[in-house]
Amino acid sequence: MTLPTPLTGVVPPVCTPLTPDREVDVPSLVRLVDHLLSAGVDALFVLGSSSEAAYLTDGRRRLVVETVVSHVSGRVPVLAGAIDMTTPRVLDHVAYAAAAGADAVVVTAPFYTRTHPAEVARHYRLVAERSPVPVFAYDIPVAVHTKLSPELVLELAGEGTLAGLKDSSGDLAAFRTVVTGARTRPGIRGFSVLTGSELVVDSALALGADGAVPGLANVDPEGYVRLDRLCRAGDWAAARAEQERLCALFGMTGAGDPARMGGSSSGLGAFKAALFLRGVIACPATAEPQVALSEAETEQVGKYLAAAGLL
Repeated sequence: MTLPTPLTGVVPPVCTPLTPDREVDVPSLVRLVDHLLSAGVDALFVLGSSSEAAYLTDGRRRLVVETVVSHVSGRVPVLAGAIDMTTPRVLDHVAYAAAAGADAVVVTAPFYTRTHPAEVARHYRLVAERSPVPVFAYDIPVAVHTKLSPELVLELAGEGTLAGLKDSSGDLAAFRTVVTGARTRPGIRGFSVLTGSELVVDSALALGADGAVPGLANVDPEGYVRLDRLCRAGDWAAARAEQERLCALFGMTGAGDPARMGGSSSGLGAFKAALFLRGVIACPATAEPQVALSEAETEQVGKYLAAAGLL
């Protein structure tokens, strides 16, 4: 389908359900997609952080893209992460995502190697030059150790290299600079600015952002769609109340014991435990070497769901 410019609304970063032996659980993935579409989301983003893309083999990544694009069948746009260390590896991912029918790709700065801002810019220009679909930048410095400066993002937007930004930097001031620049700078047209935060969607939309890519939307897509629509209607009091309910629900990501697991295991484990408890996926397994939630920790996730009216 033709990607709307700008892309707006709620774009869940789709979790990747796994079987107990860590293969992609295709039936559960299809159910999850139906769960999201039935809530009225505006697009889907596969192979991002909440998709555990970093943990999946290339073959499993390809299977995820092919499954989701085929099942969605043009009902909403599908964005696919093309996330890897260097430009040639990213272009390999771009090739199979585009061949599968993804409507756009999402690309981080290069990582592992130390890169200069000029090399980051060259990376995006080379990817965009060779990509048959639009390229979104993914600003996630906690993972790639490079912060995309607002000036660089706006420069690349102005020359048509980038179609949008998914901002997971946590830097609200820099985010605001991009939002304002995307609206006011000559030459920038249809550039999508999306927040990756679960917790400040109302604030981001109030600043003029186009939409949100919240991992928690896997668990409560109706809540995020409701929040988005309240913001667009200008009902800021009701939007704030809905955002606060979602912030409380996000507490589930701390269910894992930090003495035995990292934040990724706890957060992604909580999302998957919640989807399992809600009957959307068959197994809450996370990809190795992440540590699984215990029975007691999964019960904690259930309490958050119950408090939010989701069980």
